[in-house]
Amino acid sequence: MNSIDCLAFGPHPDDVELFCGGALIKLKKQGFSTAIVDLTRGELSTNGDIETRLAEADKAKQILELDIRLNLGLSDGSLDISGENRQEIIKAIRSLRPKICLIPYWEDRHPDHESASGLLKRSIFDAGLKKIETGQEPFRPKTIIYYMLYKFVDPTFVVDISDEMDQKLESIKAYVSQFSSSSKDGVSTYINKPEFLKFIVTRAEFLGQQIGVKFAEGFYYPGVMKIDNIINFFS
Repeated sequence: MNSIDCLAFGPHPDDVELFCGGALIKLKKQGFSTAIVDLTRGELSTNGDIETRLAEADKAKQILELDIRLNLGLSDGSLDISGENRQEIIKAIRSLRPKICLIPYWEDRHPDHESASGLLKRSIFDAGLKKIETGQEPFRPKTIIYYMLYKFVDPTFVVDISDEMDQKLESIKAYVSQFSSSSKDGVSTYINKPEFLKFIVTRAEFLGQQIGVKFAEGFYYPGVMKIDNIINFFS
């Protein structure tokens, strides 16, 4: 199998759509291969069930035009840095061989998001260790980039998603069980109120304003960025 250009990890189905879905859509338009690996099935979510969440994730996959989407089925609420959890992520990394990994920023209001960040950082490193045996060749992605979730952090760079925003919102709305309050059996939550999607749009507008475009997503790169041509880069 050829390597995936960009692999985004989400603690739950819908996290990637919410916080870096626009960048994945843009990459696909530019001819790059994209994938999402969801760590859990979101079984502890107040609304929806496992089957519903998986069906919604599959619909979102089509909207995002992903090459691959996997769900590792790790235990929701238990994303500790255990050997079993790391082993499943390592196998996914060695199978997909991504050039770039997008993972959650390490500080957030949701404990699973914070736990997933540390678990993923460790697993990505471990995937390159040949003495960790999975029956696959060792592989370690060259680049890790963090996407912000609920907590805002000053981004290292932002991506213009003005042309991708409508498609991003469509992928989010595929999760009817999570973001619609009209379901007969649904319970009112933080994320199914209209204000939550407004927050997603408003943040994208704010980040877009920083670079003179309509909508953008922000990312954090924890290293020194190499630029070969500063004229082309900043023009």
